[in-house]
Amino acid sequence: MVTRIQTGISGFDELVQGGLLSERVYLVSGPPGSGKTTFGIQFLTHGAANGEIGLYITLNESPQNVIDDMSNYKLGIPSLIKKRKLLFADLGPRMEYGYSDEMNEVISPNYDVGYAPVESEAPSPNLVFKQITAYVMEYNVKRLVIDSVSAIRFTSKDRSLEEKEMSRFIRSLKNLGCTTVLLSEMVDPTSYSTEQFSSHGVIFLHNFLYQKTMTRALQIIKMRGTRHDCNMRGIEFTEKGLKINDQLS
Repeated sequence: MVTRIQTGISGFDELVQGGLLSERVYLVSGPPGSGKTTFGIQFLTHGAANGEIGLYITLNESPQNVIDDMSNYKLGIPSLIKKRKLLFADLGPRMEYGYSDEMNEVISPNYDVGYAPVESEAPSPNLVFKQITAYVMEYNVKRLVIDSVSAIRFTSKDRSLEEKEMSRFIRSLKNLGCTTVLLSEMVDPTSYSTEQFSSHGVIFLHNFLYQKTMTRALQIIKMRGTRHDCNMRGIEFTEKGLKINDQLS
């Protein structure tokens, strides 16, 4: 039986037959300021408020900065954190919060284990997945957001190896037993990437000049196993986060 989970984003679930298919991987892409982080946080807080533990993985931003910024919305973030329903983990190269002493372990392009200073190394897909798996298992995570997958794309100079690593990373995420949203800082939805092909769904957030006004919009590029609207729809930022409005004419 197909299970769908609601995102908590007003106006979105109606576009995808009532919600996302559970235990799958979805990619949310867009330029800076388009609403990617807000989308991810709403997805997590909605689940957390209904008993599903959510984990926000940050690879290039301080978790505290994300918490401070997103707490401006009326989503009950501080309360959910205190209840251990909403978790944050920093897996970036600086490891500012000391989440794991093992993060100096670096996986080479040949998947041999070696060691290197954490300060100078970007996190590899293997290393990030190892840590994520530990969190998911320990805390029984049901909703996962990774911000952003762009931070681990360029760990190899070999393009074919890079694509192979990313494909393996996403395929492995599908086996974790939780529903995952990957955030990506792509700015061109027609510039196809490994993430787009490998993910079950692709959602693009636009930020562009429309009728002489800067406009934010959402477009569902791909959604496997789901009838979905593929038109651009306006986005409104409200006190409770994103709200998806009517189709842009």
